Amino acid sequence: MANFQKLTPRSEDYSKWYNELVVKADLAEQSAVRGCMVIKPYGYAIWETIQQELDRRFKEEGVKNAYFPLLIPKSFLSREAEHVEGFAKECAVVTHHRLMNDPNGKGVVVDPNAKLEEELIIRPTSETIIWSTYKNWISSYRDLPILCNQWCNVMRWEMRTRLFLRTAEFLWQEGHTAHATKEEAEDYARTMLNVYADFAENVMAIPVIKGVKSPNERFAGALNTYCIEAMMQDGKALQAGTSHFLGQNFAKSFDVQFLSKENKYEYVWATSWGVSTRLMGALIMTHSDDNGLVLPPALAPIQVVIVPIFKKQDDLDQLMTRIAPLADRLKQMGIRVKVDTSDKATPGFKFADYELKGVPVRLAMGGRDLQNGTIEIARRDTMSKETVAIDGIEDMIKGLLDEIQANCYKKALDYRIAQTRECDSYEEFKEEIKKGGFLLCHWDGTAETEEKIKEETKATIRCIPLEALPGYKEEPGKCMVTGKPSAKRVVFAIAY
Repeated sequence: MANFQKLTPRSEDYSKWYNELVVKADLAEQSAVRGCMVIKPYGYAIWETIQQELDRRFKEEGVKNAYFPLLIPKSFLSREAEHVEGFAKECAVVTHHRLMNDPNGKGVVVDPNAKLEEELIIRPTSETIIWSTYKNWISSYRDLPILCNQWCNVMRWEMRTRLFLRTAEFLWQEGHTAHATKEEAEDYARTMLNVYADFAENVMAIPVIKGVKSPNERFAGALNTYCIEAMMQDGKALQAGTSHFLGQNFAKSFDVQFLSKENKYEYVWATSWGVSTRLMGALIMTHSDDNGLVLPPALAPIQVVIVPIFKKQDDLDQLMTRIAPLADRLKQMGIRVKVDTSDKATPGFKFADYELKGVPVRLAMGGRDLQNGTIEIARRDTMSKETVAIDGIEDMIKGLLDEIQANCYKKALDYRIAQTRECDSYEEFKEEIKKGGFLLCHWDGTAETEEKIKEETKATIRCIPLEALPGYKEEPGKCMVTGKPSAKRVVFAIAY
């Protein structure tokens, strides 16, 4: 059972509220390894549902799962200059392959005679090891496309960490595809962006903006990075997924060529795309409140919990004559149900525990309810409850779960709309960005102007929207900083 010391209110300290909630809701905790986390069973159950929902969508697009090595030869990273520059400061390096007892009796030390001939990098991402493998798989246009994904962990040596949002080791999926033409590769990168957006909005109930990153914010080694950007409750942006068009950069680095239909050797075109356990952070910060988690039903490990209220075993046995058949009917409808018959805590404590963990619907039934043929139903998103007839309640619950899912999305979208605004003056921008939210501004397209804004305000270009946001028009204008021509507004925000 959870610790019910009240959470720090979001309005008082949003960061502290987040950190407390992750731990108290049994999602994750710090590990003995600096910067790494232990994902607890309840948190992992949410991640498993994320995996299942995404994996199904990937396979509908022809993707097959594979697995590639954790360790990457250091020489591989140096083959793509921009790529290694982007990850060099985050790499963890394996230099030796054996330990030995300390001759001075102080535990174990690295055996100096076990130094590796070539140092190995613990994967920060897998483009290099995968493209060295694809060279063995591809010789003809008939071998293309290759559509592979792997579910794995990666290591990026972060100095400042926060559970789920930024940890040294995290879980993710990374897709890597190989194509015969530029058009096919870029189309596929956009296809996977749309898969991510569909998942974010229809499963996670998080509204996102689809866009392309500015050159400064691109993935290292990509020609284009497509992204989905979400707004958290504190007005900050969170990058919820990326899909990269890699061009022929990695194919050239690893000499991956194919014989085309025209009988000419050509370099392969590539994409990569991924989301991580950072989505758990997005889920928490989009929907949750001062009472704990609020989970959209599509992702909740327990969608409905039923709590019998009893004092003696006989009372419980009588209640279960109505509760057990109800639970079975709900399960047959595909609803994830838990019946809590434990006597380890009071009903009130159980209610608070399931509230903290964000269970969308809670049912409670006591002796009087049994006599009256009623049951109490409470919904987590609105904290409302009512007593209803138990007969036929299954259809009501199914509809209620759909309603909660839609309400989670609507609430998040309404907040984003309220916190999105246009800004034409740089002086006004400097003040408005302190209030949080998305600012739609004209930018002259230069890295110099982008860097100036970042240095002076900490705001970055989150994306160049692929289409106009609802309620706004795509129109040319003048850069708010330099006054130079701008083709369209871009989205600025302070981000996690």
